[in-house]
Amino acid sequence: MPKRLLKSSGFIKTIFYASAFIILVVGGLTYRSMRDLNKASDLVTHTYKINVELEQILSYLKDAETAQRGFIITNDPIYLEPYDSGRENINNSFAELKALTLGNEVQQKNLKELSVLIDKRIDAFDKSFRFSAVTNLENPNFKEYFLQGKKLMDEARLKVENMIRYENDILKERQKIYKENSQITPLFLYLLLLISLLLMFLAYNRIIENLKKQEKTNQQLTLFKESANQSEIVSKHGNWVWNLNSNTFSFSDNLYRLLGEAPQSFEPNLENFYKYVHPEDLAMLQLDLEKMKNENDQPFLLFRIINKNKDIKHLKAYAKIIINSEGEKQLIGTTTDITDEIESVKLLEQRNLELERNNKELSAFNYVASHDLQEPLRKIQTFLSRLEDKEANTLSESGLKYIERIKVASSRMRLLIDDLLQFSRTNKADKVFVKSDINNLIEDAKQDLAEIILEEKAVFNMASIPEINVIPFQIQQLFANLISNSLKYKSPERIPEISIKYKKVKSAKDSKLSNAPKGSYHKITYKDNGIGFNNAYSEKIFILFNRLHNKDEYTGTGIGLSICKKIVENHQGYIFAKGKPQVGATFFIYLPFNK
Repeated sequence: MPKRLLKSSGFIKTIFYASAFIILVVGGLTYRSMRDLNKASDLVTHTYKINVELEQILSYLKDAETAQRGFIITNDPIYLEPYDSGRENINNSFAELKALTLGNEVQQKNLKELSVLIDKRIDAFDKSFRFSAVTNLENPNFKEYFLQGKKLMDEARLKVENMIRYENDILKERQKIYKENSQITPLFLYLLLLISLLLMFLAYNRIIENLKKQEKTNQQLTLFKESANQSEIVSKHGNWVWNLNSNTFSFSDNLYRLLGEAPQSFEPNLENFYKYVHPEDLAMLQLDLEKMKNENDQPFLLFRIINKNKDIKHLKAYAKIIINSEGEKQLIGTTTDITDEIESVKLLEQRNLELERNNKELSAFNYVASHDLQEPLRKIQTFLSRLEDKEANTLSESGLKYIERIKVASSRMRLLIDDLLQFSRTNKADKVFVKSDINNLIEDAKQDLAEIILEEKAVFNMASIPEINVIPFQIQQLFANLISNSLKYKSPERIPEISIKYKKVKSAKDSKLSNAPKGSYHKITYKDNGIGFNNAYSEKIFILFNRLHNKDEYTGTGIGLSICKKIVENHQGYIFAKGKPQVGATFFIYLPFNK
């Protein structure tokens, strides 16, 4: 039997109905058993009455026979009294026997035959009396009638015995049937009662279990209700139910709190609630509520209230029509205090305006950096070049050294301005994603650095990379910065060698992507054999203006890898670095896989 059936309320009802039915059956069988017992008792009594009446008839005949013999011997009429009364008694017994054997054809037939025998015996008595009265006992006719009477008496006695035996046989057969029934019926009743008790015990256990579960459920509901109340307080919302059939309301405790009132402090209805609605929003709220009564899936209702403390609050309400089990139409709603959200939106708008102003200022800075700052820098470099060409012979050794330092400083400043502009463009560029051939973008990056690549005799080992949705010029800039970085920090002991490999990975199977939102990523592994770095600085190298080496040892501004990180983040990807001093550096680039 499935556990689901055992746990159902229908199962318990079925057990009770079955138990009640069994009890009714037991009662019916008990009643029938008692009725059969009474019937058997009646049958015994009936047989006893028949036997008694038959014995009485036989006794009356014997009395008549005795009276006849007494009269014959004494010729005294007093002996004839039992004979005279016996005939009347025999008739009465016969009438009683006819009534008792009314439904028994065999006994009715026997009774008729017995009646004939008795009539003949009485007739023989009468004939014998005629001869005995005149003391003519030696008359042959007397002897014949006397012997005939004796013979008839014997036949009557035999008939009575047969009738009694027949009644006793019927009684035994009926008693046998009753005995069999009486033996089976108690056992059957006992089994039925046992089954009924067992079923009721099962139902009782099930009810006890259900009561325990109900108690546990009630406790959970109490905790849930309290949790819901706390949730309403924390989330600043309240619930309400509007029974449209009876036009009655129920408000949750926190709905009162939103109005600045104590829970259940006034009767929940629209008239009392409207007292708190801002006058400018009242008419619109009433109209929206009427629409909500007739149409489901209405949008959120936005309105203001003035609470008890005269503070203006912004509320948002939503409701849905449902039909309960009694067929009543109800509007189930929730109302939320969104004052903080409104203020946050206003603050966000204010900050957006500030950000827009900052962007304009940044654009102005970019213009200044790209034009106004570079113009005097170009003039400085131009005049230095002229000074070096025309006055080199007249300058002292220290003067020439100063000019050289000015040239280096102006070159570094020019490089720094170019990198800052590049980083700024990376932040502001329109992020238009295009399905692009990454191999071509890497080749374009190599073309931009063709002169230095040729000069350093750099070797590239590249795997084929599939097309990916990217911002093309940013990915080209990414690889240009990585290649430039590898050539800048090359090892003086060997020719620069750069390898680029590709693999599609699942984020769940890559330890570096344990918290990644996407399921699959393109993994591009960029590796060089330069001077490398200590792996403890694998995150620090991506920080803006951060340098691991002295500026006199290696050129650079500390912006290139920051630009690389920014580009990868623009693609919602990840970039990691791993280095080993005097062995090389490896960069792992993960770009999300989009079908």
